[in-house]
Amino acid sequence: MEKIAFIGAGAMAEAIIKGWIDKGCVAQEQIYITNKCEQERLEELKEKYGVHILPNKEMLSEVDCIILATKPKDAKEAMASIAPFLSSHTAAFSVLAGIPIATIRESLGDRPIARIMPNTSATIGMSASGVTFNALVDEELRANCLKMLEAIGTVVEVEEEQLHAVTAFSGSGPAYIYYLLEAFEQVAEEVGLQQDVVRSLMVQTLAGAAAMVQTGNEEPAVLRHKVTSPGGTTEAGIRALEQHELAATIAACVKSATARSRELAKGI
Repeated sequence: MEKIAFIGAGAMAEAIIKGWIDKGCVAQEQIYITNKCEQERLEELKEKYGVHILPNKEMLSEVDCIILATKPKDAKEAMASIAPFLSSHTAAFSVLAGIPIATIRESLGDRPIARIMPNTSATIGMSASGVTFNALVDEELRANCLKMLEAIGTVVEVEEEQLHAVTAFSGSGPAYIYYLLEAFEQVAEEVGLQQDVVRSLMVQTLAGAAAMVQTGNEEPAVLRHKVTSPGGTTEAGIRALEQHELAATIAACVKSATARSRELAKGI
């Protein structure tokens, strides 16, 4: 792809741009950005990453691929504003939560479309992305899309209906982990530690535990039991998590996020 245009310039767009440039997957001169009205934001990204600000919508006719990265509530208006300027060969990749391929096709016409659910860890090349394609995406474009997503982390291809759950797990997932880390830091002083000490300990603990699971040698439950000595401190902590129904809370979190993704798909 020679030219890629981001329609929307928020946190997700920036995370992908930074990840691509840092990994050398897409050159900065290939990337164009535009948004609804925040010129200052466009200038900021241009300064940070050396990308181009799209000079006018007419230039979209020269673009090989657009990345839809607006807020979901602004998606239909944004697509309506660019549709007249797109070439029939231009592919549309969407990172919009909940907006189905059918809605994108209705707004932008028949063209290759990929729906992608990355997360903001793309910034450091560690996104967990889900992707689905419509029938007009050929093997070459599919391979290019997967290569671009692999440059910013892990990618799995799923059915479109499954993207609601992908959104709930990995799309929103970083926020859940940050929330958990905040909770650990908030209790630090009550047990006699400074917050910065707890952050250092827990960030490494989270990274180490994830790496242990990633080896694939043992299931999470087996690893947990190995840490949990009978009558020990870990068992006491696990018992408290069970008493406060952490598993049920996590299930409610995921189901709520999944339901909201489906509501967005219906235009709610």
